[in-house]
Amino acid sequence: MFGIGMPELLVILVVALLVLGPKRLPDIARSLGRGIAEFRKATSDLRNAVSPEPPSHPPVPTPRIPEAPTPRTPEILARESGAWAEPQAPASRAGSPEGQDEPPDDAAAAKRDGDG
Repeated sequence: MFGIGMPELLVILVVALLVLGPKRLPDIARSLGRGIAEFRKATSDLRNAVSPEPPSHPPVPTPRIPEAPTPRTPEILARESGAWAEPQAPASRAGSPEGQDEPPDDAAAAKRDGDG
């Protein structure tokens, strides 16, 4: 703190104990502590009276990093130029709802119509 190390502080306390005596030393240390606390409170009150609040600054916006462009592969270039034909999924009759895409059987059609 003030260039005072542990050995120097110990010497100061021993001298204070010899000069003041063991009966008065606790009372003087207590009053010294109270005085330092009052001094700190007074300085903080004075500091708050002089500058009540620090100036508030608006938040700094974070810079936006642009996204990296997608790589131009030959497939993407062919698709954009129109030379690429998207592969068609094979038509599945098993997954069609209620057989709407299937041509009707003659036997099934006859049962539905009431001819069978």
